[in-house]
Amino acid sequence: MCRVRSKLNVFDSFHAYAVPENVTLRPGDEVIVHGAPAQVAYGEKYSFETSATVIRAGFFLRHWTQFRSILELTELYHVGFEPKEAA
Repeated sequence: MCRVRSKLNVFDSFHAYAVPENVTLRPGDEVIVHGAPAQVAYGEKYSFETSATVIRAGFFLRHWTQFRSILELTELYHVGFEPKEAA
């Protein structure tokens, strides 16, 4: 069973959060949600329960995903802590 917490369609965002119950997700795992509505009207928000399939990442994909996430995080550090120029 999988709970889709919100599937939202507004001007600046279109997203959904699928949270499988009683399953621990690891880096690189994929979640395929079955029976989700194909379209969400503009300005609408849905929450529902449905079935889902979790595809586990293999050894190399899991470690590659962890490695890439560290690089992405360090890029955020670089951008976030740039000193301000003197005016």
